[in-house]
Amino acid sequence: MSGDVASAGAVTRPFTAFPQTPFRVVDADGFRVGDWATAPADRDDDKSTLKSRLADEVAAIHDLQRQLYAEARRALLVVFQAMDAGGKDSTIRAAFSGVNPTGVQVTAFKVPTHRERAHDFLWRGSLALPARGHIGVFNRSYYEDVLIARVHPERFGLHDDPGFWDERLRSIAAHERHLAFNDTVVLKFWLHLSPEEQQRRFLRRLRHPDKHWKFDEADVREREHWDDYMNAYQAAIRATHCDWAPWYVIPADHKPSARLLVAQTIRRTLDAMDPRYPTVSDERAQRLQRLARALGQE
Repeated sequence: MSGDVASAGAVTRPFTAFPQTPFRVVDADGFRVGDWATAPADRDDDKSTLKSRLADEVAAIHDLQRQLYAEARRALLVVFQAMDAGGKDSTIRAAFSGVNPTGVQVTAFKVPTHRERAHDFLWRGSLALPARGHIGVFNRSYYEDVLIARVHPERFGLHDDPGFWDERLRSIAAHERHLAFNDTVVLKFWLHLSPEEQQRRFLRRLRHPDKHWKFDEADVREREHWDDYMNAYQAAIRATHCDWAPWYVIPADHKPSARLLVAQTIRRTLDAMDPRYPTVSDERAQRLQRLARALGQE
């Protein structure tokens, strides 16, 4: 048993060396949605420059992911939340476009199935957690159960009681603490979109037939509940932001800038995790050298 525990590489302290950026929440208790911009203050409209910088970040993520996979000591879980049309799909695609799919799994969480609803709300997310050496990406997540479920409890047969939601948020915080103390680094992004930009994106989808498949008429009706959603996000971030599972609020009105900011944060997190290729003993290295010479002489 002791050998099994040692081989798992469990840590006694969670990873907390996440990058300090203007988009990282600092004061959880004082977090207010209204204090955070939806458009970057130093927006760069040069698409070619942004594309080039993004390509550099993606290349670095590719190399770091290979080392993480080879090291196989820790996992990285990246959680994305956003309002509809917030850019989750395109941001995930942009940040991980050059990464080996063997070591990255993206899970998109839709409306819970009958089987999923027969379990506790964290169950389906637990099934998709990344193994050591892997990166798991959640396109939406268990946070939906304290966001849309909180705005529309009647749809899910849930209690419209503040104490109920407080308990759910405590469960999420405890779940992420457990992950952090068991070799899974938890990195969370909220792509913060303005209602005006959401309206523009909805109109573009409606005006282009090739985008109609992405449009759900119910999304327009949800705009009536914008303030309720913002209150739910505020409560969720206040209750679950911490040193080992931080939130980054990314201004999402300008997609190219948002993609770059996300990729930079992921790359800097992986840099700080400092994954390394395993080394072999001197004796094994010598054996491999002899084997290489023998093969070369065939």
